[in-house]
Amino acid sequence: MPKNKSNSELNLSRGITFSKHIPKKISPFERVFEIFKDLLTHTSGNLEETFRWLDILDKEYQIFTDEYSLEQFEEDLKKRGYIKEEFDPVDGAGVKGKGENILTAKLESALRSFALDQIFGKLKKSGLGNHQTNQMGLAGEKDGDLRPYRFGDELSRVNMTESLKNAQINHGLSDFRLTENDLVVDEAKHKAQMSTVLMIDISHSMILYGEDRITPAKKVAMALVELIQRKYPKDSIDIIVFGNDAWPIKIKDLPYLKVGPYHTNTVAGLELAMDILRRKRNTNKQIFMITDGKPSCMILPSGEYYKNSNGLDDKIVSKCLTKAAQARKLKIPITTFMIAQDPYLREFVSVFTAENKGKAFITGLSGLGQMIFEDYEKNRIRRI
Repeated sequence: MPKNKSNSELNLSRGITFSKHIPKKISPFERVFEIFKDLLTHTSGNLEETFRWLDILDKEYQIFTDEYSLEQFEEDLKKRGYIKEEFDPVDGAGVKGKGENILTAKLESALRSFALDQIFGKLKKSGLGNHQTNQMGLAGEKDGDLRPYRFGDELSRVNMTESLKNAQINHGLSDFRLTENDLVVDEAKHKAQMSTVLMIDISHSMILYGEDRITPAKKVAMALVELIQRKYPKDSIDIIVFGNDAWPIKIKDLPYLKVGPYHTNTVAGLELAMDILRRKRNTNKQIFMITDGKPSCMILPSGEYYKNSNGLDDKIVSKCLTKAAQARKLKIPITTFMIAQDPYLREFVSVFTAENKGKAFITGLSGLGQMIFEDYEKNRIRRI
């Protein structure tokens, strides 16, 4: 490098410019709010426990200051409409009970957005309902690809700019003419809607061995819901949980989801998921199942529970495989996300997946969200 040339001049000569990094200013409320949302997800929406954790963390890491206290943060949550005080009904003497802070719909929505940002990162702005399938057609949206004009194509699909350019190249300006061979049309793809049921295992094993598996599963569910509502509002997603039984939960209930003292009734979950999807009009249907253990429970025709936690029970496994085959006949693929590494569980998932002709991922917790997001996108593009 010439000695008479400064570093700044050298950078400019290469077309490189530098600017001073100015960190984004964040208010005391916003700084604490990020921690608060994460803690609130871990405590399943328990505000009292979340505030206790904030107080404990403050003693260790000085989250609050003399200028901004825990009490001020709580007051700001109320002023901004994230929590509200709910009072018990009046008693016989006409005295109101003690007020209790509860989450508002605004905070429930903020938790879903928080989960989406944590797992999938910042989404780029995109048009609504822009999922596409691989099948080409006339009634779809332009996707940027061009192909030669074919008899029967609508004239509105002809890309005149590119067609005129072809005519100039093919015939020259001296003998300019536009022929059928010069015409190109904008390729299009049919829009497709997807109906998804997300099954979440809430059996006791989801918190066994010192590993919290339910919180990541819950975050994934909230993030997936938020993603679909933002990017693919015409798609539908239903959430069901399964333990000894299976039941649907509302989207607003996701932050409060907890593990119970349950076995794993995968059969009941699959039956409910298929029942929900049978009523959907969309062509594309799928089941995502997040589980960490073997199926260990089913309901007998008599209505009694049949449970077996010791290894894989042939009776329960056989019923699971029957449900997998039924889903295949209904053209409902099942994608299983198994949060476990046990060889015999891998074998079960392999057989179950083959029976359904679906997919399976043996995964840890760290990449679960991104994996589900990518698989959702691929399924929406591929299937019709």
